[in-house]
Amino acid sequence: MKPNSMRIVISGGGTGGHIFPAIAIADTIRNRYPDADILFVGAKGRMEMDRVPKAGYRIEGLWISGFQRRFSLSNFVFPFKVMNSLLKARKILKKFNPDVVVGVGGYASGPTLRAAVQLQIPVLIQEQNSFPGVTNRLLGKKAACICVAYDQMEKWFPAEKTVLTGNPLRVSAVAIEGKRDAAFDFFGCNPSIPTIVIVGGSQGALGINKALSAQLEKLAQANVQMLWQTGTNYLETAKAEIEKLGCSDKIKAVAFIDRMDFAYAMANLVVSRAGAMAISELAVVAKPVIFVPLPTAAEDHQTKNALRLVEAQAARLVTNSDAPNELVPEMLRLIENELEKAEMAQNIAVFARRDAAEQIVNQLEKLV
Repeated sequence: MKPNSMRIVISGGGTGGHIFPAIAIADTIRNRYPDADILFVGAKGRMEMDRVPKAGYRIEGLWISGFQRRFSLSNFVFPFKVMNSLLKARKILKKFNPDVVVGVGGYASGPTLRAAVQLQIPVLIQEQNSFPGVTNRLLGKKAACICVAYDQMEKWFPAEKTVLTGNPLRVSAVAIEGKRDAAFDFFGCNPSIPTIVIVGGSQGALGINKALSAQLEKLAQANVQMLWQTGTNYLETAKAEIEKLGCSDKIKAVAFIDRMDFAYAMANLVVSRAGAMAISELAVVAKPVIFVPLPTAAEDHQTKNALRLVEAQAARLVTNSDAPNELVPEMLRLIENELEKAEMAQNIAVFARRDAAEQIVNQLEKLV
């Protein structure tokens, strides 16, 4: 088979942390092989069903969601969703007849990869985290290749199948060189004031939002300005609090940051959840960061992700439960310490891998 005629299924999603790397892989395949046929498989009702078509790719949806770790009536429907999704995934794969199936994590990835294994279609897993989820750990034994973002992953996956590639990134998000002046103009911020950028994930972060609200007056009085990604649900609350304090010139609240390159370009400090993709982007742009890991992430993998960097003096960590009291004081302490920020920026840059998507497509070529 000629690689240019390859047929690839990419499955997963649910959050930007799964969708953006999936699109980065697809874009790299398309750039290298313009005639390659790429089909996404996602979960109905999740953000990939909107984001993937906007990126120019076809997508099929499965009726699947996560299993709730606390009591929920939706758990009674979960087994039916799994069976329905497995059957539909098999149908999709039989019809599309892919050469390789790529799983990037998220609800749809599990049924699609299981169906691929059953149909003896080669599977490539792109594991973004330092602590893989149960589904990937189980499927790793049957996968043809596992592309990982951290070293020492052989404890979870067969060593002979595991390749350290890094996480594929949105090139548009990390290309920040020469954009600082344009960034301040774009967001209406003052280039002479230290700037803190809050990125709580593609849907915002309630724990971070509430921590900032609890001590917003301190931020308003300090010699800092802040670009605050609140998520859609918290935006009006944040705007009302900012207006009440009369600090809209210094604190800008937005539901979602579309121009992450501009946000990173002007940031002196970043506050973020500790999702794998956020970490990968921050390493490439080499920005000092305070992580506030999402405590409800599967198997607390965000804390494990963050600790790998904290141990290397490449980041600071404030727990979600401590954030209301400790986050803002730590932000204000760190923004004043140029030496500490410079050391963190230098250390986090060691984790950067800029060619991850290219490396993953190299592995796909071998499977095809």
